Amino acid sequence: MAHPAWTPSPLARERLAYRRARARRSALVGLASTLVVGALAVLALVSSPGWPRVRASFLDPEVAWASLPRVLEGLWLNLRVMAVAAVCILVLALVLAVCRTLRGPVFLPLRLAATVYVDVFRGLPLILVLLLVGFGLPGLRLQGIPTSAVVLGGLALVLTYSAYVAEVFRAGIESVHPSQVAAARSLGLSHAQALRTVVLPQAVRRVVPPLLNDLVALQKDSGLISILGAVDAVRAAQIQTSAYASFTPYVVAGLLFVALTIPLSRLTDALARRGGWQGATAGVAGAGPIR
Repeated sequence: MAHPAWTPSPLARERLAYRRARARRSALVGLASTLVVGALAVLALVSSPGWPRVRASFLDPEVAWASLPRVLEGLWLNLRVMAVAAVCILVLALVLAVCRTLRGPVFLPLRLAATVYVDVFRGLPLILVLLLVGFGLPGLRLQGIPTSAVVLGGLALVLTYSAYVAEVFRAGIESVHPSQVAAARSLGLSHAQALRTVVLPQAVRRVVPPLLNDLVALQKDSGLISILGAVDAVRAAQIQTSAYASFTPYVVAGLLFVALTIPLSRLTDALARRGGWQGATAGVAGAGPIR
């Protein structure tokens, strides 16, 4: 015997209509307040005494269009450096994190070496590492040491970011409860097998949001390789600024970096909400480091 389809009661329909009306009103109020604040900000900007000069120096559409191809060409170099550096950073950081979590007196040298590495490169400013690596290594005049500004800049990024990402991995490894390792060992797995098949898969999944935050920061900091002479987006913008006597190319480069960063940031937020990380990312060691 078929049961009649369920229909909400009049009181339930009234509550649902009230909630929808409240949601629409909240959305309209939020939109109106945003438009008012934005209009006031734009009005304050364009009514300032120096606005015409700033617009001519930073927002010249002709200069922006003319400099865009060169800046895009430099941005492609930034993307390649970031992609290669990201892979190297993940591998080196994972090795450092595993070394720092090894137990037993026989592994003391590895733990000390990894700890010293992390402490040193987390304490050094990135720009200082770039200068030391970019000008120090070629100064040794040793056989096989690269002299390319792109390679040396990428090496400096790897050295610095590996220290931060290693702490993120270590936090994920230590967040796995020891009982899971004990259960894996009781099934006959060695410590290395338990680490590879039980601990690391869980640890990596737990630290994906802070890892993406570091990737966003790496994408921006890849522009610092320009101080070594690499013609990336920042350096190309500097060249175009000198050619046109306008700061507009810097604005173009900044907008391109923002356009790349926003999708990664939204992906990070989505993964954080999906994994229940919203508001808790700061609790992971190394998440969102201030550089």
